[in-house]
Amino acid sequence: MMSTSRAAATTSPACAARPRSSGMAAFVAKAGRVRRGRGAAPCSVRAAGSDTIGCLEAEPWGAVAPAPAPALPGLHVASPAPGGDAALAVPSEQRVHDVVLKQAALAAAAPRTARGGEPGPVAGGLKAAFERCGEVCKEYAKTFYLVWCRRTDELVDGPNASHISALALDRWESRLEDIFAGRPYDMLDAALSDTVAGFPVDIQPFRDMIEGMRMDLTKSRYRTFDELYLYCYYVAGTVGLMSVPVMGVSPDSRAATETVYKGALALGLANQLTNILRDVGEDARRGRIYLPQDELEMAGLSEADIFSGRVTDEWRGFMRGQITRARAFFRQAEEAATELNQESRWPVWASMLLYRQILDEIEANDYDNFTKRAYVPKTKKLMALPKAYLRSLMAPSSLTRSQRHYSSLT
Repeated sequence: MMSTSRAAATTSPACAARPRSSGMAAFVAKAGRVRRGRGAAPCSVRAAGSDTIGCLEAEPWGAVAPAPAPALPGLHVASPAPGGDAALAVPSEQRVHDVVLKQAALAAAAPRTARGGEPGPVAGGLKAAFERCGEVCKEYAKTFYLVWCRRTDELVDGPNASHISALALDRWESRLEDIFAGRPYDMLDAALSDTVAGFPVDIQPFRDMIEGMRMDLTKSRYRTFDELYLYCYYVAGTVGLMSVPVMGVSPDSRAATETVYKGALALGLANQLTNILRDVGEDARRGRIYLPQDELEMAGLSEADIFSGRVTDEWRGFMRGQITRARAFFRQAEEAATELNQESRWPVWASMLLYRQILDEIEANDYDNFTKRAYVPKTKKLMALPKAYLRSLMAPSSLTRSQRHYSSLT
């Protein structure tokens, strides 16, 4: 189901210690995600006797403040979307845009030091909590970048996935509410709770990611791109909205806060669409098709064509259009990447440059994503890192535009 490549695993300094990067360890750890059905990693970062909703569990939290056990099954049921069935008529892009506006407004209203700055020192047991997050990052560095997101993904991707139900996701969402209320259950929860208390982070993207897990339990087809857009937002676009408040916006940026968050959303969408295009054959073997069915029909293709794995002229034409769309989202993300704090830009640029190469490899494979996996060779990955670093040193695009405009007036 999820994003992104192992390529960025060597690029991010995020799994370090406090001050800033401790929040990153709990929050923005690596630019890569697990995709469903690829074989679960062993659950070694875990404490015996912990309440196991999923796989990655830690010691119950009590060093800083007592915390209640998570709600038992049946005590929490996710609320329906506001407006009931009428809300479903709202285009997905508009529904997501409303979440972006809310998060951007929250960040814009926060003091400058709380928009992605340096948190204060960690006291007592919190230091151990962030160290535990570092252990999770270290173990899963090649496959995931958010500790909480990794744990969420484990519910439907991990060793216990066959036993996970919508009820378990309801329990997990109840536990999320406790995290934001300052009532963490275990050490990993405590690190996230501390992070969201210190940064202007909205809970809605976290809720939406859980909704994406629910969707994957029941949905294996997407009639239109509008449906697929919402899914990609749930499982990947949310990550950008979670991350930017911690990464921070450059003090030199002249961009509107909303523009930066739209770009972060676009990067998540681009990465997920790239994953989908890379893994068409693998998903088909699991009975899943993450492609807009109406667009397949317009290209003269059917589900039978996907399951048979035939590369035809119709398939090549369809894939060209899908790759064009993914690249458009990458271009939008580039604009926002320059606006981030400089220390946060390198891993983001590396993620973009490396992931865009997957699209190049699909083309190089003559669009055979049924039997060939688009893989970026290690040499190409290494060559991309200096380029990403140089990009990260460039001034925010909004600043250079502002300077050019000022020069034209003088």
